[in-house]
Amino acid sequence: MDIDWMKLWLKIRQYVLNKYVLTCLVFAVVLAFCGEHSLVERKKRSRQITELEEEIRVYDGKLKDTRSQIEELKSGSGQVERYAREQYMMHADDEDVYIVKEED
Repeated sequence: MDIDWMKLWLKIRQYVLNKYVLTCLVFAVVLAFCGEHSLVERKKRSRQITELEEEIRVYDGKLKDTRSQIEELKSGSGQVERYAREQYMMHADDEDVYIVKEED
């Protein structure tokens, strides 16, 4: 059974070069690569969403730590004074504060 490749190509070309098929192909290319909702833009936005979700996880951890510090400070009156001394280097009027920096 010998296939005539030229006749086969002419039949395939008749369907491929149809104006409706070409219009659909051009439309698919435009949708895939051009515009605000293209596949390229979707990939960029997906990557950006992943980065923002990671940032949310980081800030949720920081928020949890801050809330635990607030609860610790609310637990006693001496805690606020200790926190102010440690974090902001505050001192009473009759005290001297010396800051020692360690060299590496």
